[in-house]
Amino acid sequence: MTPLRQRMLEDLQLRGLSERTQERYVRAVRQLADHYHKSPAQITEEELRDYFLYLKNVKHSSRSASTIARCGITFFYEHTLKRDWTTLTFVRPPQEHKLPAILSLEEVHTLLQCVRLPRYRTCLTTIDACGLRLQEGTHLQIADIASARMLVHVRCGKGAKDRYVPLPSQTLEGLRQYWKTHRNPVWLFPAPGRSGVERSTASTPMPRTSVQDAFRAALKASGIHQRASVHTLTPLVGHPSPGGRYQSAPHSGLFGAQHANHDGPLYAPDRQSRHHGA
Repeated sequence: MTPLRQRMLEDLQLRGLSERTQERYVRAVRQLADHYHKSPAQITEEELRDYFLYLKNVKHSSRSASTIARCGITFFYEHTLKRDWTTLTFVRPPQEHKLPAILSLEEVHTLLQCVRLPRYRTCLTTIDACGLRLQEGTHLQIADIASARMLVHVRCGKGAKDRYVPLPSQTLEGLRQYWKTHRNPVWLFPAPGRSGVERSTASTPMPRTSVQDAFRAALKASGIHQRASVHTLTPLVGHPSPGGRYQSAPHSGLFGAQHANHDGPLYAPDRQSRHHGA
């Protein structure tokens, strides 16, 4: 890692941005440097202006991609290199007025049935049923399941905010059955490893890209002719109430207090459940 990239990462950390945002901003600056085949510190303001025109007129970058490029590059030059360039103040991403892709309940059911591997099917089903974003679904932990109240604790969601979302009973049962296939003490969807058998000891969650690939393959196999993505599955549910009524929800784990006699770390109620008398 170059000293300049390290400096930018430190600036991003000091700004309090999430790891995912840091990765995107650093990638945006790296793509700029790759375009000109030189250090971004050597790029002139005129070259920067030409690069943004290239993204718009040649590469035809989407609004989201253009926004990430603008924000990442602006952060780098304004905060890391301390350059006050006029170009950075008026570059704006293109306006888009597209309607989102909407799948019917039947289409969602058909699509999920076309997901070949159980780990991806269970993950996507949970994302759909609980209204989660992709990373929120892949990063679910055993401790996030409050089965006594049928809630899921979503950690560090958009804006680094936690929230609780309702957990349908059928989804809970699906999570229980899937967990029995790997019994990882931390992750609901652990990384499978190269041979696919190391899930019980995996220390990291399943990669987001793997779930995205599985979704795209299932979409193609289903014969659904829509430009859908994992985000299409996410309904508008799970936002905390104004009074924050779920903040002290009792937590009895994935299998609940009624399964306390079973072996494994997920069957016994935790201390918070006992404290609330769950």
